[in-house]
Amino acid sequence: MRRGWLAAGVALALAATSGAAQAPYVAPARVPDGVAVLPLPPAPGSPQDNADLALFRATRALEGSPRWRMATDDVTNAPLDRYACAMGMRIDARRAPALAALLDRIGTGEMVGPVKEHYRKARPYLGTDAPICEPRTDHLARNGDYPSGHAANGWLEALVLVQLLPDRATPLLARARAYGESRVICGVHSHSAVQAGWLAGSAMFAMLQASPAYHRDLVAAARELARLRAHAPVPDPTACAREAELGGQGPGR
Repeated sequence: MRRGWLAAGVALALAATSGAAQAPYVAPARVPDGVAVLPLPPAPGSPQDNADLALFRATRALEGSPRWRMATDDVTNAPLDRYACAMGMRIDARRAPALAALLDRIGTGEMVGPVKEHYRKARPYLGTDAPICEPRTDHLARNGDYPSGHAANGWLEALVLVQLLPDRATPLLARARAYGESRVICGVHSHSAVQAGWLAGSAMFAMLQASPAYHRDLVAAARELARLRAHAPVPDPTACAREAELGGQGPGR
C-alpha cells in the first residue's frame, strides 16, 4: 500500500512539474496593457479607415491566385513549417524538441485579447459577401479585427528565431511580414490591425528578455539548432524562391 501511495505521489509531482514547465514565460500580471500601449484603431470614416477599406476591396481580386493560396496556408500552418525556408532547414518537434517547447511557451494572447475585447472592431469582410480565404465562422466574426493575433504571434516567433539564428534575420523577418500581410489578403484583418499586431509581438518579445526561464531554454534551443544545421533536411530551393517572390506581393508593395 505504501509503495502505491509513493508511486502516486511521484506521478503527481511529475505531473505538476510538467504542468509548470508549460506555463508562459511572461506571467499574465506582467503582460503590458495593450490598450495603453497600442495605437487607437482608425476611427470610422477617417483617412486610415478608408485606406484599410480600399485595401480590403483591392485585395479581393487576388482570390484564387498563388498569393491567395499562400494566405490560405498561413491560416493554420505551424511555425516550424512556416519558417522552414527562412531558417534554411526543415525541422519538426521530433527533431527539435527544445525549440518546439520554447515556441509553445511564447504567445501574445494575454496582450492582444483584452485589446480586441476593448475595441470590438468589426472585421473588414463583415457586412459584405466578398470572398475571404477561411470559413466564415461565428467565432471568427465575434473575434475582433484589432489587433491581429496572427500577425502578433508570427512576428514574435520570428524575433525569437532571429535571436537564435541571427544570420537568417532578413528572410525570417521578411517571412513574418508576409505572414501578417496574409491576413489582409485573406480579408479577415485590416492593415492597421496587422500593424498593431506587429507592435504587440515586439512588446511581448521585449518582455521575454526579462525571463530567466526563457534565456535558459533559449540556450538549449540554440545548441539544438547548432547541431541540426549540419544535417537537417534543406527545403526545396525552387519552392523557397517562389515563397519569397510571393511574400513580396503583399499589400502596398
